[in-house]
Amino acid sequence: MDLEYSAEHEAFREEVRTFLKGWPLIGDEANLPKEEQEQIFRKRGIDAGYVYRSVPKQYGGSEQPQDAIKDQIVIKEFYAANAPRDLLSQGAGLLVPTLLEFGTEEQKERYVPPALTGEQNWCQGYSEPGSGSDLASLQCQARLEGDEWVINGQKIWTSSAQRAQMMFGLFRTEPDAKKHEGISYLLIPMDTPGVEVRPLREMGGGYEFNEVFFTDARIPAGNIVAARGQGWQVSRATLVHERNLIGNPNMMNEALADLIALARERTLNGRPAITDPGIRRRIAEIEGYVETSRLSNMRQFTAANRGEMIKAMRPMMMNKVFSTDAMQLIMKCAYDLLGGDGVIAPTDADNEGWGQRDSTASGWVLRYIFSMGPAIAGGASNIQLNIIGERGYGLPRDMRPPK
Repeated sequence: MDLEYSAEHEAFREEVRTFLKGWPLIGDEANLPKEEQEQIFRKRGIDAGYVYRSVPKQYGGSEQPQDAIKDQIVIKEFYAANAPRDLLSQGAGLLVPTLLEFGTEEQKERYVPPALTGEQNWCQGYSEPGSGSDLASLQCQARLEGDEWVINGQKIWTSSAQRAQMMFGLFRTEPDAKKHEGISYLLIPMDTPGVEVRPLREMGGGYEFNEVFFTDARIPAGNIVAARGQGWQVSRATLVHERNLIGNPNMMNEALADLIALARERTLNGRPAITDPGIRRRIAEIEGYVETSRLSNMRQFTAANRGEMIKAMRPMMMNKVFSTDAMQLIMKCAYDLLGGDGVIAPTDADNEGWGQRDSTASGWVLRYIFSMGPAIAGGASNIQLNIIGERGYGLPRDMRPPK
């Protein structure tokens, strides 16, 4: 197996590394708020062709020729430099690729550019109180009256709804159709009269999840992506991108590095925890999972680069499940290393960086709590395992109760 880059790609990697010497910003720009600094550098990354490489220039991307190897180089080098790259938000990471595939020209021009910059925040309106893993049973209704959709019902577990200006979501528009066929994909301004957001307190003390209620909320008829009743097909594309974000192997590498640093800092029986045989055994096991994920991603990447997508699909289906399991192992080991500090409640500052890297004791507590959530987000792991068995390996479907 030859893991070396070609001369062309090695030269490209040096170009990227030279560009990344501009981060962090220096001079007067270094005194700007962090968010502004990131926006400045991200814009320079777009101009240089490193950020939003697959998004057309007319919508705010850098529109680079498709090159899977260059894409991987950019991801790895930007991660190594901890530099601002493509936003992984619900707008840029989930809605944008969905609109590029299914949206009208007007929708792309209106919504893609501000989603890429983060000027317009989005939330995802999928789950309902009685429709989680069985999402197709959703009942939140949108009724077409003239040139407007009139929406009534409720969504729940809506991440970031309290900060979002827009929602993309699934709504039942054909009540008499079969459950998968009667759903449409709508775009909803959150300041629409009749839309109410109520926060839900989490175990960590924060309010990242919300309930959203719709009471005769009216939006333009043109705020539909694809045709009426095609929302389920559109949502499958969004879900693929969501699972890929959750299954990001770079997150595991970062978390493992943080765990090893914590084991070096903490003491066990009067000695550095990293010297304890039990801790070393746990970290070695975790590293095996992380390394397996890395090699699996290399396999997927090689197959995709050769155009052999069938070979890439089965392991790709496993990414999300494998990543969430490994992250739980990492965070449980870190939590055990905290000892008595594990009872320290997360602070408001910790919750501001919801799910991010924070190596304070309370930050680790929040990361441990947070690690339990992704096994449900983007489709519960048990449901994903069924999909892998049925669609990836052709196994028979589970027994279904008679109707």
